[in-house]
Amino acid sequence: MTRSARVRPLDEIDAVSVAIPMMFDAGAAFVAESVPAMVHGQAVPRSFSSQWCTTRGISEEPGSVTTIRTFDGASIFLVSIGPTRNVLDHYRIAAASVLRATGDVDVAFLLPTEGLEDPRGVAQAIVEGALLASYNYKKPESNLGFDVVALGTPLPTVEVHDEVSDGVRRGEVVANGVNWAKHLINSPAGYLPPKQLARQFASRLEGDSFVTIDVWTESRIREERLGGLLGVGEGSAQPTRLVYATYDPEPGVALPHVALVGKGVTFDSGGLSLKSGDGMMSMKTDMTGAAVVMSVLSIVSKLALRVRITAITPLTENLPGGRAIKPGDVLTIRNGMTIEVLNTDAEGRLILADGLSLAAEAQPDAIIDVATLTGAQAVALGDEVGAMFVTTDELAHYFERASDRSGEMLWRMPLTGSYEKHIDSDVADMKNIGKPGKAGAISAALLLQRFTAGRPWVHLDIAGPGRAETAQGYVSKGATAFSARTIVEFLTAVSIEAKS
Repeated sequence: MTRSARVRPLDEIDAVSVAIPMMFDAGAAFVAESVPAMVHGQAVPRSFSSQWCTTRGISEEPGSVTTIRTFDGASIFLVSIGPTRNVLDHYRIAAASVLRATGDVDVAFLLPTEGLEDPRGVAQAIVEGALLASYNYKKPESNLGFDVVALGTPLPTVEVHDEVSDGVRRGEVVANGVNWAKHLINSPAGYLPPKQLARQFASRLEGDSFVTIDVWTESRIREERLGGLLGVGEGSAQPTRLVYATYDPEPGVALPHVALVGKGVTFDSGGLSLKSGDGMMSMKTDMTGAAVVMSVLSIVSKLALRVRITAITPLTENLPGGRAIKPGDVLTIRNGMTIEVLNTDAEGRLILADGLSLAAEAQPDAIIDVATLTGAQAVALGDEVGAMFVTTDELAHYFERASDRSGEMLWRMPLTGSYEKHIDSDVADMKNIGKPGKAGAISAALLLQRFTAGRPWVHLDIAGPGRAETAQGYVSKGATAFSARTIVEFLTAVSIEAKS
């Protein structure tokens, strides 16, 4: 879905554009000693005065960039990584700024490795930033390259070079997987109804190592008693689907087992509780959770992580057809619990209840669900921070570290037990909405928790950051596939611990 990345030595680069990172101190900028004194025939000083930086419009803000033209027609981009060389997200932002500035040309990013605490992580971040920023729905394929040139004084050690190479490989796998998810999310709902989206998932995953995939049709879904999923889909002429996939790289070995569940509403009109016209415009993206989950599964396979994964994505449309569920109807979920549907536009939790019930039956060590679930999340945290509900401090700590490495900001929200009464029902075990205007994201999370069978659980409500109105940094306009990279970082940490 985007350009490729590779590691190349300095004497082999033929890119039209070369990026050089700069560090700042008291307004002045500095270039590492390992950067060549001459690049494309242009002298590159070791330092730049604050006056020069101000004149050229480059500052301490990561990603600020200026251009030096050379005599042979190539361009040198000086790009800020801020006051330190060890913040991963600064490298993502810097690489993205260069890609946006260069346009459709090959790019080489010079990476001084002296003083780096995590060369692998930095190289991965650079590639992620570049490839994520270069994604374009109208131009999904590209033959353009992105080179990372590892520099050292006098040369990087073999160990450091290998770490950079591995980071570049990881960055390409992760970014291309995320861009695949973004492409699905950005696609019109008419192109990807549940049946076709399931086919896209199957087509992607069938080529991945140690992955099995099973697509459940409506007859199977009915046999499996997924009343929430069937109920939401009643108003649509498009058949409902559920994708059940697994990844097991070492059958018979007791690897850590994580279940992933993603909300897959391929279009959400609100059902009989109809949304406004404006409210429907972006609802093709309400299957973001499903795309995130399946992209994570594919990435994990390509990275050969030592974890077991069970991935479940219930897929349906929420439309106001003649058979649509009505306010006041009661649905029976797979685990036998009943939900009174008072608002058909609170449908995501209905299909996730079935997905979580299935996930709990797989007896994983932890369950993670992802959903563009509530407008209340966006009201509370805006469009750059996701809401994280988590049942154990240990899982919270894992995800806080993963979030820090990925640059995707999460904020832990409370599972306030006293709010359970917000979803009390007179005719069922619970109702699908809480008190109007009060703790909507929390009441939705409390409902979902009832279907996890007490297993360690993380719920990611990404209604706000799941979409971007404008391109910013390495985030492209439209779908973001927010949380995919964080979940991969979490699973990577789990995999590393499994080896020790």
